[in-house]
Amino acid sequence: MAAEPQKQLPQLTGSSPDNDAMMKRFLETHAPNGGEIDVKPLLHFIEDIFHRAEAGIPGILHGTQAQVDALDDKALLKMLETLSYTINRISSEISYKCSGGGDAHATTVAICKILSSYSWDAKVVLALAAFSVNYGEFWLVAQLYSTDPLGKRLAIFKQFPDILKYAETLKPKFEALTNLIKAMFDVTKCIVEFKELLSSQYIAPDTPELVTATFHIPVAVYWTFRSIVACASQIMGLIGMSHEYIESTIEAWELTSLAHMVNNIHSHLMKQLNLCNQHIEEKRHVEAFLTLVRLFETIHIDNTKILEALICDKEDPVPLFDGSTKTRANIDVLRRKNVLLFISDLELSLDELSMLEQMFIEARSQPERPHSQYEVVWLPVLDRSTTWNETKRKQFEALQQQMPWYSVYEPFQLGPAVIRYIKEVWHFNKKALIVVLDPQGRVVNPNAIHMMWIWGSLAFPFSSTREESLWKEESWRLELLADAIDPLLYTWVSEGKYICLYGGDDMEWMRKFTLAMRGVAQAAKIQLEMLYVGKSNPRDKVRKNNTTIVVEKLSHVLQDTTLIWFFWARLESMWYSKEKHGKSVENDTIMQEIMAMLSFDRSDQGWAVISKGSAELVRAKGDTILPALIGFDSWKEKGWTPGIIPKRVICAECGLPMEKILVYSCCTD
Repeated sequence: MAAEPQKQLPQLTGSSPDNDAMMKRFLETHAPNGGEIDVKPLLHFIEDIFHRAEAGIPGILHGTQAQVDALDDKALLKMLETLSYTINRISSEISYKCSGGGDAHATTVAICKILSSYSWDAKVVLALAAFSVNYGEFWLVAQLYSTDPLGKRLAIFKQFPDILKYAETLKPKFEALTNLIKAMFDVTKCIVEFKELLSSQYIAPDTPELVTATFHIPVAVYWTFRSIVACASQIMGLIGMSHEYIESTIEAWELTSLAHMVNNIHSHLMKQLNLCNQHIEEKRHVEAFLTLVRLFETIHIDNTKILEALICDKEDPVPLFDGSTKTRANIDVLRRKNVLLFISDLELSLDELSMLEQMFIEARSQPERPHSQYEVVWLPVLDRSTTWNETKRKQFEALQQQMPWYSVYEPFQLGPAVIRYIKEVWHFNKKALIVVLDPQGRVVNPNAIHMMWIWGSLAFPFSSTREESLWKEESWRLELLADAIDPLLYTWVSEGKYICLYGGDDMEWMRKFTLAMRGVAQAAKIQLEMLYVGKSNPRDKVRKNNTTIVVEKLSHVLQDTTLIWFFWARLESMWYSKEKHGKSVENDTIMQEIMAMLSFDRSDQGWAVISKGSAELVRAKGDTILPALIGFDSWKEKGWTPGIIPKRVICAECGLPMEKILVYSCCTD
């Protein structure tokens, strides 16, 4: 990782003529021959030596990092055969120079001269390897001092102190030594990671973040070498030490100062490394996104490649969770099948989930029918920037367990490119959607949720052509408006009864309306059934109204408020579905009726829709229908539609015919 020519030399600890001269002399030793060494296995081996050595240091707390035995790594052993001479040579150089109290900078330059032909990452790892030999030998003898006769004799011969005897006094030195060694390893790992970045196809050598890091790596190597020399000097100083030396704190302060400097270097390099990795991740995500785009534009013999790209974690052969059996499954269970991708976040409406579950179970109850031939897969879109905690984990698992269809097994299984595709191409934004894939993986419908709400599984295969065909068969009738929100509706229709659906949340108006409605029905000698459908957001007030209506026996109600939500959700889905096919209130009668119904819901007053069996529906706002019902005696002999609501209503104030109008209101009202 040779530094590119710079107009300004990398600085050591601030700009000064002496520092610039020292750095220039250090850089002059760097003459790499182009050879490459995979230093990572060696670095792990060295780290293991230090961990094992530190285990015997008294008074120092040690982590629980696993120690990897690399003695059976043939590639590493082969590499050490080649590098052992260089490592031992540096080790001897360190022992010789540090035992004589030589100049630290001169020793650093001498080490670098031995390593002149190596790249920066190889230099720093080989220097650490050499120091690990000195460090390991010292602690091996120190640890054997009190337990092994040979170890004790060697310690006496080399004038090693009894470490245990002076453990408390030496504790500050050992702590400083351990902290500096950790800082050296942190910087070394950073340098090795930067070297690996150079082989990445996602970052160019001239990327500013990488250029900045490359420029400062020689400084990082220099101070790592200086730290190695300082640590070695500390170790060598313990051999044959006097009591006065033991009591000295000068060396501990030197090591602490170096550790602070090396940690600062590490922080700077980590900042650049994070920026480089962020740059690489962004490039990878862009490439993965474009690959996904091309994949959906390509014709396939089945849906396997598409589903693997969306769902599969390459390391997980069973990426799906089967909600029907509560077991894991592989992607093959979806091969060559129609697949509905149910996409949502964790704030999924339980009303939506409940209705979709009912439709799915109903389809599964008749598997032989053509419109039951599909599978559903839940794809949760989660925000990776938010904190993931146990509460959210339980929320994910609760939803997963409730669903009778397939889902991804892990919450963050969808990659960033997939989430981007879902948001940008399929336009997911909080609201749940259902993307339909045919057996070849082609997108049949980027959002079939509206078709599902209107027609359920009868909308299969959920194509635009099928949607248009279904609308051609429809008219504004009770079955379209209310579907099967209450099984009694079909009974009433078959019996030819008059049916009244009414809504709102003004309980006093509803008492007057239902009383008047029954009075008119009795006077007209017709069979009438009434059903309260509330409002689109069935909060506590609607629930209380339900209870009051039941207690006072005013009419039938939808006991499950999910059905109230579904009644209004279907109307909104009809609006979106019609609009998608170019229809509007100006050119489509069903759109006009849908708009009127949605306007009723957003107004502050009650409303009613009346039908005889499956005949044409008549609707009216509360301030129109209630006066008409109360004034029944004045128009009962005139024309009615369809038997209750008059075609022509006279204004009580001016005596002129009232005009029928459509009221529009903002969707946020």
